[in-house]
Amino acid sequence: MNPGSGNDQTTLDFTLKYNPPMDHEAAERNLKHIKSILDSLGVVFMMGSGSCLGAVRDGAFIPWDDDIDLVTVLGVNGTTENSIDTTTEAFRAAGYHADRLDGTGSSTVMTMRDGVRVSLEWLRISGDHVLTYPGISLPTSMFTQPKEIDFLGERFNVPNPPEEYLALKYGPEWQTPRRTGEYERDVVVKVPSVEIEGSPCWVRVLDESDNPVAGAEISLVGGATSRTDAQGYAEVTLPGSYYFALMIRYPGHEEVLYMEELEPGGRFVYRAGSMAAARQEAGGETGTIGNVMTREE
Repeated sequence: MNPGSGNDQTTLDFTLKYNPPMDHEAAERNLKHIKSILDSLGVVFMMGSGSCLGAVRDGAFIPWDDDIDLVTVLGVNGTTENSIDTTTEAFRAAGYHADRLDGTGSSTVMTMRDGVRVSLEWLRISGDHVLTYPGISLPTSMFTQPKEIDFLGERFNVPNPPEEYLALKYGPEWQTPRRTGEYERDVVVKVPSVEIEGSPCWVRVLDESDNPVAGAEISLVGGATSRTDAQGYAEVTLPGSYYFALMIRYPGHEEVLYMEELEPGGRFVYRAGSMAAARQEAGGETGTIGNVMTREE
């Protein structure tokens, strides 16, 4: 797959599929620049997910991290739905490629420059909680009164208290470094399976010999679990078109797919061993591989 120029949609697609570790020098430069843009717009944001983990635990980016995760909350500190488009245009005016994706619990603006992806997730409040990718419910209070920490010679906000946020996101052993492939499972197993309203897509599970797997369990993280029929097909209900995490299980096999772009009505194929093939195509061990499934022709 073409890695792109470093500042375009092709590069964004490449990083979302292969998630190669980011260049830390370029990442620091982009983070500080984006901070200046958001500060000028009055957008109060926090470091989230792996970026928060690295900043709080290590005082640095995690060596194998593939992007910078930022979060903000809609309806707090003057932000509105219009703020998403205003911010997206400000990123573009500053020389970033920017793409907006809308989910049910949040919208995400992904920027790309110098091969580094920065994702700003706009969380929507629902009662006393917010829903963060890939479906983790967290208290709203953690995000409405953030805590400042020193990071890279500047002051950045993190959810408050950060230790509780990280424990809820990654589990009680969040202070112990986990490699790619391990932390994804730590995250998804914490998300309860529930019935959701939406429309179906169809996922077919094939083994390493391209034979259909009957009775395979497909768990949509934050959604329901279904099983494949004799031809390897299962109906998976989606709340809309977005990125989703799934877990595929059958005897002797378990794999977490952390970032699959799915849409209602689509037909997708999962092949056992496709994760390893994607890593090989990307040139070796990389971060979380996304879009492992292919569309059925």
